[in-house]
Parts: sequence; structure tokens; C-alpha cells
Amino acid sequence: MTPTAAIPSPTWSAFHLGPLTIHAYALCILLGIVICIWLTSRRWRAMGEDPERIWDIALWAIPFGLVGARMYHVFVTAPGDYFGPGRNPVDALKIWEGGIGIMGAVTLGGLGAWIACRKMGLSLVKFADAAAPGIIIAQGIGRWGNWFNQELFGKPTSLPWGLEIDPMSHNFPAQYPPGTLFHPTFLYESLWDLLGGLVLLWLSRRILVKSGQVFWTYVMYYGIGRFLIELFLRIDESDVILGLRIHVWTSGILVLLALVMLVVVSRRRPREPQEHEELTA
Repeated sequence: MTPTAAIPSPTWSAFHLGPLTIHAYALCILLGIVICIWLTSRRWRAMGEDPERIWDIALWAIPFGLVGARMYHVFVTAPGDYFGPGRNPVDALKIWEGGIGIMGAVTLGGLGAWIACRKMGLSLVKFADAAAPGIIIAQGIGRWGNWFNQELFGKPTSLPWGLEIDPMSHNFPAQYPPGTLFHPTFLYESLWDLLGGLVLLWLSRRILVKSGQVFWTYVMYYGIGRFLIELFLRIDESDVILGLRIHVWTSGILVLLALVMLVVVSRRRPREPQEHEELTA
């Protein structure tokens, strides 16, 4: 007997507002961005900086990040969906249908932030420390877009919080019978990310007092969670290298890189006191 799904998938993923189609996926991303900017502005002010500068940096970082996120998905995660026989490369532009990679977002978004900080004479490392908790919280919120799109779920499960996927959805794995429940990996990662944001806020006021430590702790923390989910749960299509999903490799590399960088930045002098005196949650 198939267990009752504790987490049914939504019956809609978009709604119409006049001639516009508003996608729930995009709203999740937008909400995450707004909260990230708000939290980063508060932390930036606590560091003795002008919070208005965060908006100036965001004007560079957000577009770069969105492009990077989509490029990572298209060229790294699922190039076969867009290129090759019977595929339409124009579909690579349809970001509202889902498919972004946070690793690409942080990489290219970081480039945009570097350009902005360089133009304004600001410290990129200082900005990265201010933004890290907001970034991972935004990731946790954005993951709910996968729920609306019924995508990126995990292996079948009989657990009471199994996720129901519409068997008519193009994302439903053909090898499983209708009614199969799946691990809600979007929820696992969302909870991991939200918890990580709170942990970073606490650590940044008590322990991580050297420049760069908050950002690289974020990279390590996120990488560990993503590594475990990709290695043990995710079943969506992905390129495989030496028997492992490509995201297992990339997240594992992120963890190792973060560990090395934490050793490097830990040799720096502590940040100025005002950077960690205020509660910035």
C-alpha cells in the first residue's frame, strides 16, 4: 500500500497578471534576494559602512549571479537538455522553467561584486563576510522554487514526509510507478541553509572575528550539505565523472578549498570591534 504523502506538490507553478506570467520559482528567488540585501545592509552598517552601498553592489552582483547560475545549469549540470539532436538551444534562456546552479551564482556574482567594490574603493572580503549569512538564507528560500516546479527531488522513500510528484509531470522518473514518493531534497537543503544562516550570524559575533572567516565558513558549510545530498539522495539527471555526479565533485572541491582558505585567513588580524558587536539578525 502506497503511503499518503505528507508533502503534496503544488498544483500550480505560475499565475497570470494581465499579459504577464508570474512564476512561483522566480518569486522564491526574488524573496531570497530581498531578504539577503536587507540582512547584508544591516551587517554592513554594523561594520561601520554606509548601508546604501549594498544596493550599488547588488546592481552588479545580482545580474552577474543570475547569469552565472543559469550558465552553470546549462553548461555543467544538464547540457544535454539544450544542445544536441532534437534540442533547442533557445530553451537555455527559459530560466523561469527552473534550472540554476548556486555554485555558478556565487562565482559570477562574486565577480560582479568585485567590480562594484573596486569601482567604489571597498573591500570585497569585508563585503563577502557581511553577505554570507544572507546568501545562504536566500538559497534556503530559493529552494522552494524546486517544490513549485516539482523538480530536483531525491530517491524513493516510504518516510511520512515523502514528496508526491505528479506522475504526468515530465520530471517524474519513468522507472517508478505512479504514487511513488520521493525524498524532498528541496526541503532538506532549505532547512540546512536556513540553519546555516543562523549559525553564521551567531559565529560572526563570537568566534569568526577575522576577515574572510565568515565567508569561507559559509562555503564549507554549504558544500558539506550539498555533498551529502548529491551523494546519497539526488536522482535527477547529471553528468557523471568517475562514477560520481558532477555536483559531488564540485561540492567536495568547495569544501576542500574552504578548509584551505580558512587556514589562510585565520592568520589575519581580527576585524575591528564594531564589526561584531551588534546583533545583526
